Amino acid sequence: MSTSHPLYINGQWVTGASSITNTSPSDLSDVIGEYDQATNEQTKEAISAAQSGFAQWSQSGLEQRYNILMAIGNELIARQDELGELLSREEGKPLPEGKGEVYRSGQFFHYYAAEVLRQIDERADSVRPGVEIDVRREPLGVVGIISPWNFPMATAVWKIAPALAFGNAVVFKPANLVPASAWALTEIISRQNLPAGTFNLVMGSGGETGETLINSPDVQAITFTGSLEVGRRVAAATVGNLVKCQLEMGSKNALIVLDDADLDLAVEAAFNGAYSGSGQKCTASSRLIVTEAVHDEFVSKLKARLEQAKVGHALEEGVQIGPIADKRQLESNMAWIERAKADGATLAFGGSRVDTKTDGYYMQPTLFTDTTNDMEINRDEVFGPIACVIKVPDYETALSTLNDTQYGLTAGIITNSLKIASDFKARAQTGCVMVNLPTAGTDYHVPFGGRKNSSFGPREQGQYAREFYTVVKTCYVRA
Repeated sequence: MSTSHPLYINGQWVTGASSITNTSPSDLSDVIGEYDQATNEQTKEAISAAQSGFAQWSQSGLEQRYNILMAIGNELIARQDELGELLSREEGKPLPEGKGEVYRSGQFFHYYAAEVLRQIDERADSVRPGVEIDVRREPLGVVGIISPWNFPMATAVWKIAPALAFGNAVVFKPANLVPASAWALTEIISRQNLPAGTFNLVMGSGGETGETLINSPDVQAITFTGSLEVGRRVAAATVGNLVKCQLEMGSKNALIVLDDADLDLAVEAAFNGAYSGSGQKCTASSRLIVTEAVHDEFVSKLKARLEQAKVGHALEEGVQIGPIADKRQLESNMAWIERAKADGATLAFGGSRVDTKTDGYYMQPTLFTDTTNDMEINRDEVFGPIACVIKVPDYETALSTLNDTQYGLTAGIITNSLKIASDFKARAQTGCVMVNLPTAGTDYHVPFGGRKNSSFGPREQGQYAREFYTVVKTCYVRA
């Protein structure tokens, strides 16, 4: 990669009016590159180009789409080591996680390449004699994609791949904190035989580039992953133009640990769910709801596990918890710790910054006990390696506590009771439920999304994605 990284509009690399410097949160002296910023006019040009590209791409043959998506997936998987290192450098997740994210991104393209060939319409009989009915699904048009910084490639890809598979054109705005992964992905896509304008990259701030995209009447759909606050602004903007909208927003996921739980399994599920990726996951289990009978033993075992966890540079071997993504997020995390202590929570482990060999945004994995579900830290999304234990007397109280939140993305339970597991699957008010597994970790071929304030609109991933990326047409024919 060169030092300067332009925008990609209408099949051409285009220089922006300004640029930002992308540095590694593991080492602030590690400059990844300069990334151009789109003006409002350039974003509008990308939307116009996408309209032209859509006219051709929507009429492309199925094998052309299949071959292009397969080629993108093949290259991502083949370059997982190289691109995984780039991703980990700019976002801060440990290198194995970075490589895994790139590999999974390749799998998304492979999955939706196959979906191209599975697009089969429906036929129905009319109530009127001599009339035939076909029910078709057709692409929407221009899809605006706004992706977050915590999964700089995977989240973008699980939007881009189905958008292209179903015949749409794309205007892609990645999070400004992680432009390198988006640019690398765009470079791969740019070498495919796509009509000019079918795929466009506009890097820039949410306040300018994002606002232009979501307020455009020439975009047929917006898919966004980010905070609840911004998600509400996206929804308000799109409703004015009657633009189709899909939102994945905040969460406050909980993992329940019951009396009959395998505590070693529970500790690993809690550690992976709450602290992997430095807790910077929408599926992270920041609330650990534990029954009284096993509370003390569980806390003791989890503290021992945290003592073993290695915090350090994302590319360093054996590191399990990398840096926080940026200074602003780190300061927010430390403020949450002080707030929790002021509210009466007991700091059981961590709570401080970590000094390392490089100047980066490091902090200890943090655990609070003696917390209640009405504490502010258990009501709002934190987005850091901080988990709070809530002690409860029994399963019913645990379930009630878990559901007592404005969010509803994922929920987990550790139990050996099939009866309780079945009840939990039915009564947990979330879009995803995990039994004897971490709350973080989902598959790419099944639907993903939440309830309440966590999600809005059709589900993402799997065959369910076609509900968002296509529109239904009913055709009546008298022979």
